[in-house]
Amino acid sequence: MACERLKEVEERIRLACERAGRKREEVLLLGASKGVPPERLREFFNCGLSTFGENRVQEFLKKWESLRDLPINWHFIGRLQSNKVKYIIDKVNLIHSLDRDSLLEEIERRAKAIGKVQGVLIEVNVGGEETKGGVEPKELKAFFERCLKAENIKVLGLMCIPPYRENPQEVRPYFSLLRRLKEELEGEFGVPLPHLSMGMSHDFEVAIEEGATIVRIGTLLFGERP
Repeated sequence: MACERLKEVEERIRLACERAGRKREEVLLLGASKGVPPERLREFFNCGLSTFGENRVQEFLKKWESLRDLPINWHFIGRLQSNKVKYIIDKVNLIHSLDRDSLLEEIERRAKAIGKVQGVLIEVNVGGEETKGGVEPKELKAFFERCLKAENIKVLGLMCIPPYRENPQEVRPYFSLLRRLKEELEGEFGVPLPHLSMGMSHDFEVAIEEGATIVRIGTLLFGERP
């Protein structure tokens, strides 16, 4: 069942890449695994999925412990409280949700303490929604500049969670905005930003057409979760 689901999602990614004139290798499939038990992740890993993204620190730590025999590429994709950074800093390859100075300072401090350069994405609040985290687009350049001063943090791109729309095509402008913001930063600061983390089960094909390099797929892979 896991292998079948993975195959279906892979095929949809391949077709979206084809439509956009992109190579399949340009898009990383991340299993958004909140609420999915470790044994199920093991099943998907054995089918060929090796990148998983977690939203909650406590849940992530339990899974990390259960699956530490596997070379999983762990990402943290949820809102991250500064006081929880110390628990994940030595375990995740990429943090998708950097969105404020206090978090920037804490990641820098904790990464420095273990001699690591932590890869991060800056989360941008593309829809201006009060219920969501993320840097406001107009604040992004100033925040990015502050990130560049950190020695133990490497910004690898941007992430967004756009407003939900029934019709995925209506989300396209938000993905397009994130890509434009990334290109502006690259142009102004001369720093390559290889990643755009955008698109979930409902709208990932549109995201790929707009330049996503990481798609965060939960429901399509793992089914509905409580």
